[in-house]
Amino acid sequence: MLRKTLTAILIAAILLPFLFFGMLSVGQAWFYPSILPQRFTLSNWQELLVGQSELQVSLLLSLLLGMGVAILSTLAGFVISKEIARAKYKNRWLLLAYWPFVLSPVVLAILVQRFFLLTGMSGEVIGVLLGQLILAFPFAVIFFQSFWTQEVLQLEQQSQTLGASAVYTLQKVLLPLAKPLLLICFFQTFLISWFEYGLTQFIGLGKIKTLTILVFKYVNEANIFHAALASLLLMLPPALLLWLNKKFVFRGI
Repeated sequence: MLRKTLTAILIAAILLPFLFFGMLSVGQAWFYPSILPQRFTLSNWQELLVGQSELQVSLLLSLLLGMGVAILSTLAGFVISKEIARAKYKNRWLLLAYWPFVLSPVVLAILVQRFFLLTGMSGEVIGVLLGQLILAFPFAVIFFQSFWTQEVLQLEQQSQTLGASAVYTLQKVLLPLAKPLLLICFFQTFLISWFEYGLTQFIGLGKIKTLTILVFKYVNEANIFHAALASLLLMLPPALLLWLNKKFVFRGI
């Protein structure tokens, strides 16, 4: 009985934000002391799905940035982490990978902003993508260190000793072993990009409006209905990725 009660409380706690933001996203004209909005309308959703709204552009931009950052950081992190695992001074290289996480994203953005200004990438999508890679790429490098054990490195060496090419070894030996970790790293780096605010705000100069940027903008404007819709959209991909993790990754692919 206690287990069922705790499960029900947990499910309610998970669903409550979605229900609350879902209600606000279709609300209109909410005044004190009313508990619920005075009117409900689908105009915000219609604007998102049909019109060329700011939210629609931000959603697509956030998805593109998230996919780009996730793909680049996962692939590069997988390759570079292998080289670090083989390096003579492995711990020194790993220490460098931790450096971006010592500082807050805002301070880090201020430190690297001059580079983006000089290269003309400030206020551009490519600049924001590279800025987000400053966090996502080191995360991927650190994440894959647990994969490159001595057993895996020896297995790769044994495969090549038996006559397999480097490409064949990668396709038939390493990638099948690393597949669950590759998916998890892809999901995690996507979420790093998806929720990133400090680097995006400073390097994007306020021009690159991702969903995270819009949520803060709507909150500052006291536009609670658009803020709720943007927050709901911001919460959906993590929920979907959590479901995919549970369904495919942790059951073994």
